[in-house]
Amino acid sequence: MDQVLNLKNVSKFYEGKQILKNIDLDVIKGEFLTLIGPSGCGKTTTLRIIAGFENPDEGELIFDGKEISQIPPNERNINTVFQNYALFPHLNVYDNVAFGLRIKKVKEEIIKKKVKESLALVDLENYDQRAISRLSGGQKQRVAIARALVNEPEIILFDEPLGALDLKLRKRMQFELKNIQKEVGITFIYVTHDQEEALSMSDKIAVMNKGVIEQFGTPQHIYEEPVNAFVANFLGDSNIFPGKMVANRLVNFLGINFSCVDKVLPGKEVDLMLRPEYLYITDDAKLKGKVTNTMFKGNYYDITVAGDNFSIHVYHPEFIEIGSNVGVDIEPDAIHVMENKTRKTLGEANEEIH
Repeated sequence: MDQVLNLKNVSKFYEGKQILKNIDLDVIKGEFLTLIGPSGCGKTTTLRIIAGFENPDEGELIFDGKEISQIPPNERNINTVFQNYALFPHLNVYDNVAFGLRIKKVKEEIIKKKVKESLALVDLENYDQRAISRLSGGQKQRVAIARALVNEPEIILFDEPLGALDLKLRKRMQFELKNIQKEVGITFIYVTHDQEEALSMSDKIAVMNKGVIEQFGTPQHIYEEPVNAFVANFLGDSNIFPGKMVANRLVNFLGINFSCVDKVLPGKEVDLMLRPEYLYITDDAKLKGKVTNTMFKGNYYDITVAGDNFSIHVYHPEFIEIGSNVGVDIEPDAIHVMENKTRKTLGEANEEIH
C-alpha cells in the first residue's frame, strides 16, 4: 500500500511548553484516518501542521515523497473542512464551491462541470443558487465538503466538522462522509473527540494523549487490544483493575485467580480490562456482589455490581432489581491484560480523559 503522508519525529512547542512530542505517523493513500483524544492532546495541532497553518519545530513532514514542512498551505494539495464551515456568506452555494477553482484560474466551463459533480456527491444538486443564509447546519457542512472535494486534493483534513450538528443529523453525516470517502478514494484525516464517531468511520485510529500517540491501529484492534488504561477508557466503556500474573494464562485480581488468554511472566503487575458487554450475570460465579444501580440503555441494561472491594459494570439484556445478590461470570477471553509501565488508577485515567 502506498504511503501518501509521513510525519517523522514531529515536535511542536508553544511558549516553552512541548505540545507535540516526537510524533511518528504513516498515512496510507485512500484510507480514513482519525486522530482522537481529549482536549489539549495535540490532535488539532497535528492537523494544522499537516495543513500548513503551523510549522513543526522539529521533525519532517513528507508528502508524496517530498518534505513540505516549510511549504505554504496554498501550495499543498491538501484541503481542510472546519467545524464552523468557513463559508463566504455573500456568495451562493455555487460560488462558494467554485471559489478555489477560480483562484487557480480554471476555465469556467470546467468549473461548472466540477461544481456540479461535487454538489451531486453531497446530495445538493439543486442548491447551487441557494444563499448560504438559507441553508441548515447540515447543508452548510455539505457545501464545505463539496468545496474541499472540487479541488481534487490528495488529502482532505476535517477538524471536528460535525461537532455543531444535532445527534440525528450527526449520525447521518457520519454515514454520508464515509460513503463519500469510499466513492472518491481521497485520503481523509479526521479529528474528533467522539469515540463512537472514530470507531464507526475510520480505517485507522491514532489515540493521542498529552502530545504523544498512545496507540495506532484499526478500530477493532484498538478496542479489543488497548495498550494501556488510558486507551481502554477513552475508546469504549471498560472496567479496569490492577492485578498480578500468577502464571501464564492465570491472573489474580480482587483476591481471586482467573484464567485468561495472555502469556505474561508470573509475578508481573498488570492492568486488566474487562469490557462490560463481554461479562455475564449468573447465579454461580467466582465474583459475587450486590446490584447497586440499573440503567436502561435501550436494548440493554447497564448493571452496576459492587462488593467490599470492587464495583463493576455489566451489560445485561434484562432488568435486575437494585439490592439483588448476583454473580459476575468472567470468561478467560473477556480479560485483556495490559502492561502498567506508568501505573494509574482508574480515577487518574478518567481525569486525563476529561
